[in-house]
Amino acid sequence: MTVIMPLAPSPNAILAGLPKAVIDLADRLGAQANCRATVALSQSGRMRASAGAAWQAFTAEQMIDTTQCAFDWRARSGPLGMVHIRDALIDGAGQLDVRALGLVPLAQVLPSAELTRGELIRYLAEIALAPDAILQNPDIRWSDEGERRLIAAAGSGPTAAEVVLTLDREGRIGEAYAPERGALVDGVTVLKPWRGVFSDYRLHNGVWLPFFGEVSWGGPEGEWAYWQGHMQTWSRRG
Repeated sequence: MTVIMPLAPSPNAILAGLPKAVIDLADRLGAQANCRATVALSQSGRMRASAGAAWQAFTAEQMIDTTQCAFDWRARSGPLGMVHIRDALIDGAGQLDVRALGLVPLAQVLPSAELTRGELIRYLAEIALAPDAILQNPDIRWSDEGERRLIAAAGSGPTAAEVVLTLDREGRIGEAYAPERGALVDGVTVLKPWRGVFSDYRLHNGVWLPFFGEVSWGGPEGEWAYWQGHMQTWSRRG
């Protein structure tokens, strides 16, 4: 029996369903509709597990798919980079794994709808790092809220995710916000406000990209940053 796979929506079909403000954003950032590439980038920075914890340096490499909601972030931290971290969204499922020397488990979040939802939130927030996805990913639902605010959404049911993107004065993505994202607190997932802020935009390979980002958790105790990173390299890979 011959199985006929459905065709992916054409770039023109995706464009036809986008609000004008979203198309304008893609144009300002230098997004491409036809390259069908994956973004590859590297980062360095620091992160911490709680507001009172010491910062730990890290280096990371990441792949971001621009045609579907998928990414794979792999980092090394701790003494001599002995702690290996993988944060990913692959085949529609979230993954979070921390190991010493890449072998001994230190922390592993079991697969769940909340984990997948959280990783979808990260993917949507990181549109700033992979702006081609604005024009290439048919799984993202866009709406224009006015006042330099756009909403990007994906997933359905218990994995439905939504991120508010606020544009800066130059009309680029300055902030990504989700009122509820699952944070791991003492081994238990707790819903907290989550925010990513992007700055140091540079024109690189014809694309406007933020070379610095900071990510924070909110809650009754106030907002505190847990991740700060500088992008070192960025490229498209077909």
